[in-house]
Amino acid sequence: MNRDQLQKFVQYLITVHHTEVLPTAQKLADEILSQNSEINQVHGAPDPTAGASIDDENCWHLDEEQVQEQVKLFLSQGGYHGSGKQLNLLFAKVREMLKMRDSNGARMLTLITEQFMADPRLSLWRQQGTAMTDKYRQLWDELGALWMCIVLNPHCKLEQKASWLKQLKKWNSVDVCPWEDGNHGSELPNLTNALPQGANANQDSSNRPHRTVFTRAIEACDLHWQDSHLQHIINSDLYTNYCYHDDTENSLFDSRGWPLWHEHVPTACARVDALRSHGYPREALRLAIAIVNTLRRQQQKQLEMFRTQKKELPHKSITSITNLEGWVGHPLDPVGTLFSSLMEACHIDDENLSGFSDFTENMGQCKSLEYQHLPAHKFLEEGESYLTLAVEVALIGLGQQRIMPDGLYTQEKVCRNEEQLISKLQEIELDDTLVKIFRKQAVFLLEAGPYSGLGEIIHRESVPMHTFAKYLFTSLLPHDAELAYKIALRAMRLLVLESTAPSGDLTRPHHIASVVPNRYPRWFTLSHIESQQCELASTMLTAAKGDVRRLETVLESIQKNIHSSSHIFKLAQDAFKIATLMDSLPDITLLKVSLELGLQVMRMTLSTLNWRRREMVRWLVTCATEVGVYALDSIMQTWFTLFTPTEATSIVATTVMSNSTIVRLHLDCHQQEKLASSARTLALQCAMKDPQNCALSALTLCEKDHIAFETAYQIVLDAATTGMSYTQLFTIARYMEHRGYPMRAYKLATLAMTHLNLSYNQDTHPAINDVLWACALSHSLGKNELAAIIPLVVKSVKCATVLSDILRRCTLTTPGMVGLHGRRNSGKLMSLDKAPLRQLLDATIGAYINTTHSRLTHISPRHYSEFIEFLSKARETFLMAHDGHIQFTQFIDNLKQIYKGKKKLMMLVRERFG
Repeated sequence: MNRDQLQKFVQYLITVHHTEVLPTAQKLADEILSQNSEINQVHGAPDPTAGASIDDENCWHLDEEQVQEQVKLFLSQGGYHGSGKQLNLLFAKVREMLKMRDSNGARMLTLITEQFMADPRLSLWRQQGTAMTDKYRQLWDELGALWMCIVLNPHCKLEQKASWLKQLKKWNSVDVCPWEDGNHGSELPNLTNALPQGANANQDSSNRPHRTVFTRAIEACDLHWQDSHLQHIINSDLYTNYCYHDDTENSLFDSRGWPLWHEHVPTACARVDALRSHGYPREALRLAIAIVNTLRRQQQKQLEMFRTQKKELPHKSITSITNLEGWVGHPLDPVGTLFSSLMEACHIDDENLSGFSDFTENMGQCKSLEYQHLPAHKFLEEGESYLTLAVEVALIGLGQQRIMPDGLYTQEKVCRNEEQLISKLQEIELDDTLVKIFRKQAVFLLEAGPYSGLGEIIHRESVPMHTFAKYLFTSLLPHDAELAYKIALRAMRLLVLESTAPSGDLTRPHHIASVVPNRYPRWFTLSHIESQQCELASTMLTAAKGDVRRLETVLESIQKNIHSSSHIFKLAQDAFKIATLMDSLPDITLLKVSLELGLQVMRMTLSTLNWRRREMVRWLVTCATEVGVYALDSIMQTWFTLFTPTEATSIVATTVMSNSTIVRLHLDCHQQEKLASSARTLALQCAMKDPQNCALSALTLCEKDHIAFETAYQIVLDAATTGMSYTQLFTIARYMEHRGYPMRAYKLATLAMTHLNLSYNQDTHPAINDVLWACALSHSLGKNELAAIIPLVVKSVKCATVLSDILRRCTLTTPGMVGLHGRRNSGKLMSLDKAPLRQLLDATIGAYINTTHSRLTHISPRHYSEFIEFLSKARETFLMAHDGHIQFTQFIDNLKQIYKGKKKLMMLVRERFG
C-alpha cells in the first residue's frame, strides 16, 4: 500500500473498532511521535497476516489460574450477583473455542469441571439431603452436554479421547457427583420403594444404578465417525441411491433414494451438536436433514403398522410406550438441537456456511461439473425449506408419547423444555406451507397409536399434552377449526387421576403406593399439569362462544377430565366472564355452561372442606340469577345435593329473596310468588334438618306466609327441648318479640331458661342480659307469666348479684301494666311475702350466703375491701325481707365465729356491721 492507502486503512480500522482499539491506537501514536521511544528504535513492524513462525506453539496461552479463580469465585457467590450468568459466559467461551477448533477448549472445560467438582456445597447437600437450586442444576447439565460435544469431536486423536475418558471416569466415581435426573436426596421419600419385592423388583427405578451428569459423555467415548455411510452423509450433498429398495426397518436410503441415519435419536442429535460446536455447520446440517427424513419415514411406517394392527385387534385397549425416555426434556435436548440447527440454516446464505469440506473432494462421484453448485436443499421436498423442516421436527418431538420421568427435577425440565420450544415456535409466522405441515402432523398425531401422545389410547403414565395441544389449537383454529377441536379435546385427558385408566404393558412396572387415592406421589408437577389442563379448557371455551354444539362438547370434556374443584370453579368463572362481556348480549349457552360447571363444583365440595366454599356459593347464586328465574328455582328445589342447610338458608334463599335480585330479574307478582314459595319450602326443609343453624333464617323467610311461619315456629318448639342451645333460643325469642309475638317469645324464653346454668361467680356471663330481658318480658305480660318464670330463674341462676337485680326490677313496677297506654294503672305492686317474689327473695338471700362462704375459703388481703362492699350489697337484699334485720345479724355473727382466724378481715366486718 502507498502512504495514502495506509493512512486510510488505519483510520477506517480505528473507526470501525473504536471501542476496542482506541486506547491502543492513542498509546501507539504517542509512542511513534516520541523521538526516543522503543517503537522508534525498531525497524519495520510485526505482520499479523504472516501466520506463526515455525517454532511457535500452535495454541495461545491459557491463563489456567485465572480461570480456576474465576469459577471458584462465581460458585462461592451461589447464584447471587449474576454469577450464574458469568458461568454461562464461560461455557459460551468454551463453545466458541471449540468452534475455532482451538485445543484449549477442552483444557478450559477441564479446569471449570474441577472447580465444580470441588464445590463444598455438593457434600453439604448430600449430607442434608437437600436439593440444588434449579439454576445450578442447569449449569451442571450444560457441563455434561459440553463434555459430550468434546468427546464427539470428529477429528480428535485417540490418545486425547483416552485421556478425557480417564478424567471423566474419575469424576464419575466421586460419590458427590450429581445425578443426571436430579440431585441426591432431592426427591420426596421414594414411595416406589415400598413395593412388593417380586420378580420385577430389580427393574424398579430405585435399584437402577443412577446415571451421573458425565455418564452420557463416558458412553459417547465408544462412538466413532468411521462409518462410511455416515461419512458420505456429512461430506456430500450428492449422496443418493435411486436404485435402492426401501423395504427393511433400517434401510440406508428411503424410497426417494435419500440417505437415512438410524441411530438412537438423542445420540444422532448429539453428533449434530458436536459438528456444529466444532465448526462444521454444513456437515451438521446434512446430518440433521438425514435424521429428520428418518424420523418422518419412521412416523409413516409406524402409522401403517398401527393401522394393520388395529384391523387385527380392534378391541385391544392396552397400549405400549416405545419411548421410556422422551426427547423433549431429554438431557441431550435432541429436538432442540435439530430445531436450532435448521433454524440457523434459514438465516445463513450457503456461501456463509464456513468450515465445510471443499467440493473437489467429492468430485469422484459427480459425472460432470454442473452439479458443483447444487444447493443444500437437495434433500427437501418441493416447497420445503429448512424452516418447514425445523417446524415439523419440533411438532414430531412435542407430540411424542413418553413416560413421565422420575424425580422432581426431570419433571420440571420436561415442562420447561416444552414451553421453551413452543415459545420459539410462536415467533414463527404461519404461512400456507407451514399450516399444511401443522395439518399433516395433527392428523398423524390423532391416528398414530402408541407413538403419539395424542393417540386414541395412551398409557396412564404418559406425559400429558395440554400445553402442546393449546398451541396446536390456537394455531390451527383459523385454518381448520374441526381439526383444532379434535386435537384439543383428545388432549384434555389426564389419565393418571382416573382409577379406571388402562395400565398398559410397560416394560418397567410402576406399582405406586398411593398416599391419597388416585393422587400419584411420583408426579411432582401434578398441580402445574392440572393448571395447564385448565388453561386448555378455558381456551376452548373462549373460542367456542356462540357455538352451541361445540360448547356442549367442551363442557362434557371438562366434566369428564378435570378432577379438581378449584380448576372447575375457575373455568365456571371464566365462562361467566366470557358470556357476559359488556359489549354484547349475554351468550345464554355459555352462561348455562358456566352454571353447569358451578353446580358440579357445589356437588364436589359439599362434603369436603374447602376454604373458598362461601365465595363459591355466593358466585353460584349470581350465576343462576344471570341465567334466569328458572335456574334459581331449580337450585332451590335441589338444594340438598348442592348446599348445606346453613348455606341454603343464610346465603342462597336470602339472596334470592332480596330486593336487588327481584329488581335484577324484572319479576311479575306471579313469578315472585313462585320463587318465594320455593324459598319457603327450602327454609322449612333446612330448619327440620338443622334447627340450630337454620330456624331463625327459616322464620325470617316465612314471615309473609302464615301457614309456613306457623310450621317454622312449631319446628323450633320441637327442637327446643333437644337440639338447641339457650343462646339460639334466646335469639329466636327476641326476634319473635320484635316481630310482635310476645307470648311466643315468652314461650321460647322459658324453654331457653331450662337449658341455662349460671353459677355463683359468673356475674359477667353474656347470658345475663338475656335472663334480665326474659324476666322483663314475663313481667310485662302479667302476674301469671312472671310467677311461671321465677321458679325457672331460681333453678338456673345461682349468681346473687343477678338475682338481686331481677328482684329489684320486679318490686318497682306492677306486672302487666308496663307501657299500657303510656300510664300506670292502679294495679298493686306484688308483695315480697307471697309467692312468686318470696321464692325469689329467699333464693337471692341464699345465693348471697353461699357466695360469701365460697369467697371466704380462698380470699387474699387485697380483696378484703371489695368483700366488705359485697356484704353491704347483701345487707340491702336481706333488709327487703320483713325479718331481714335479724337474719343479717345472725349471718354476721355466724361469719365471726367460723372465720375468727382471719383476724384482720373480721375486724373490718365489725367496724362496718357491728
